[in-house]
Amino acid sequence: MNLLLLHPGELAPDGTAVLTDRRLAHAREVLRVVEGDTLRVGVKHGRIGTGRIRSSTPEALTLECTLTDDPPPRPGIDLIIAIPRPKALRRVIPAIASLGVDRVVLLNAAKVEKSYFDAKVLSAEALDALVDLGLEQAKDTVPPRIEVRTRFRPFVEDEVGTFFPQDALRLVPDPGATEAARAMPTDRRLVIAIGPDGGWTPFEVDLLARAGFMPIQLGPRVLRGEVAVPAVISALRPGLVLAVGGADETSAR
Repeated sequence: MNLLLLHPGELAPDGTAVLTDRRLAHAREVLRVVEGDTLRVGVKHGRIGTGRIRSSTPEALTLECTLTDDPPPRPGIDLIIAIPRPKALRRVIPAIASLGVDRVVLLNAAKVEKSYFDAKVLSAEALDALVDLGLEQAKDTVPPRIEVRTRFRPFVEDEVGTFFPQDALRLVPDPGATEAARAMPTDRRLVIAIGPDGGWTPFEVDLLARAGFMPIQLGPRVLRGEVAVPAVISALRPGLVLAVGGADETSAR
């Protein structure tokens, strides 16, 4: 956790916030905060700053927050992802939030197990919790908008044209493509369609191509979704790859 993420309703008019959940446990047990310490904080959908510990008890943590900074700039990326296994999705969603993706469509595909759509991880509450983990890691406050579509062809044929900006560059990674992936202009929004663990079928690649998605090749390997997402984004937006580290940096003292 590199940022203690607050929800808008938790911030009182006087700038204080009282925490009683996992963030309290993290601050007490991992950061070992005491009164007067300062933490990096941010408000979801809002600004970033610091929170001074006014009081810390086993039951609650009270912060006095000063929010002065904007969240990190957006990389201008939207994703279509063939929904992965529930266990993998629990890793993919935080990664997406950490990378600053704006909009995500979790889509059905020929190689997607239909039972995946019944998984608890697709509930709004579960997705929000996973997004929060990614935002905390990246010191960001702007969550991606996540939507689920259970029918591949109707979405690609009928919705893609209006779902994403018309001037966005549409790309579909495919091992059979002849065009090699390369860094794309940072002023051009990207919409990237990432297939399931076994890859898109030829029919799906063809349908995406007819919807304006250019097939690109990252190499001959077919990657799992949790690997493919950061690999594709780092290849197309190389300047986005940030400092990598799992160390906790929430404490600003």
